Amino acid sequence: MTAREQAAASEHAAAVTAWRADRDRRLRDPDGWLSLVGLHWLRPGQNRIGSDPSLEIVLAGPGVPALAGTLTLSGDAVRLEPGSAELRLDGAPAFPAALADDIGGAPTVLGLGGLRMHLIRRGERVGLRVRDHEAPALRAFRGMDHFATDPDWRVRARFEPAGSDEQIEIMDVTGLASPEPTPGRVTFDRDGLSWTLHALEGGADGRLWLLFGDATNGHETYGGGRFLYSAPPADGRVVVDFNLAYNPPCVFSPFATCPLPPPQNRLALRIEAGERDYRTGGLHLDR
Repeated sequence: MTAREQAAASEHAAAVTAWRADRDRRLRDPDGWLSLVGLHWLRPGQNRIGSDPSLEIVLAGPGVPALAGTLTLSGDAVRLEPGSAELRLDGAPAFPAALADDIGGAPTVLGLGGLRMHLIRRGERVGLRVRDHEAPALRAFRGMDHFATDPDWRVRARFEPAGSDEQIEIMDVTGLASPEPTPGRVTFDRDGLSWTLHALEGGADGRLWLLFGDATNGHETYGGGRFLYSAPPADGRVVVDFNLAYNPPCVFSPFATCPLPPPQNRLALRIEAGERDYRTGGLHLDR
């Protein structure tokens, strides 16, 4: 390896290490995926929340009152009626209010002791997502395992733009399927063959979001596949660094609603790069 190649490899390794450190910080955040402890789909009409087991949504945690409040679902709207002085709304004492969900902006956050809750909308369903700042999975987290950083898995791929109205169907773990716009296809060469991934939009900066499965799934990596952001394409090329492949939220909590790789993105190729499957070191999480 030449001095120039050695410098490039060192720079790449440092970038991957920095990315992993940021990923670790985000996973340890009390409002991250490891603190997700509940998901309750709302029924039309009143949905009472609290510790009373007779309520529609039963919450567990120190100091949770028998009745914390009521969420009323009417059409697409959800309205809160507080039932306890302990309930907070965006950090302030709760008051009767319409609640925003996670579509199109920041949702309204309800607080109750160490619990944080907000609405999510998935298709026609609305659910209450519950996080616990003292969740066992969060306390048990000891970091992620990775394949060794390999600069050969930082590939310079070909990018073929899609038509302006082209879509691919994405299904999530709840069984909900939805058509999503695709900016195009990414093709790279490995082991003498060409491999193609259909991309999703990865943000306003033009990055691509790749949901993919590979032959390590169910063994070294999570059976439901992994995710990866690429750089923005330029001049028909795009850099895809599989060393930055990461586990979907469903690895950390059974209450996440992860999208799954579409069938055309499940490759008969061992991608030995990025995050390995997650184990909690003795803490059991239902998958």
